Amino acid sequence: MKARTILFAVALCFVVTAVGYAQTSPHMGTWKLNEAKSKIAAGAAKNHTVVYEAASDDIKVIVDGTAGDGTATHNEWTGKFDRKFYPVTGDATSDERSYRVVNRRTMTLTGRKGGKVTLTGTIALSPNGKMRTITTNVTDANGKKFRSVAVYDKE
Repeated sequence: MKARTILFAVALCFVVTAVGYAQTSPHMGTWKLNEAKSKIAAGAAKNHTVVYEAASDDIKVIVDGTAGDGTATHNEWTGKFDRKFYPVTGDATSDERSYRVVNRRTMTLTGRKGGKVTLTGTIALSPNGKMRTITTNVTDANGKKFRSVAVYDKE
């Protein structure tokens, strides 16, 4: 009985920590693309605004930008930063996305379309938490590969 109680307490600590991270994560908030500091590949999509917000026990990520051809884009993802894949809507390159916390200032992301990886990236926050740099490798629907470094300022 004592072992069961200890296991329950440890499991509860993990759940509380994961939920607490979502609420206090320095990644949360609204981020605006700083094009002057970014190196977006020619023909690649640009995410102009990215919003991370709490959605109950989950995190919601809302992205507005432009596709490589200049048309407006909007996609949304809701899930946890737990390495599992959750559906994404409105993204031409992926139908599911996964985020993984590496440490307080760094996360990785992976996108898949039809079960095939089409996006990988690293999100790194500056020490003061006011700027983030996202390095992504994307393969579009035509098989063209793009590598971009996007810098965002926190609003």
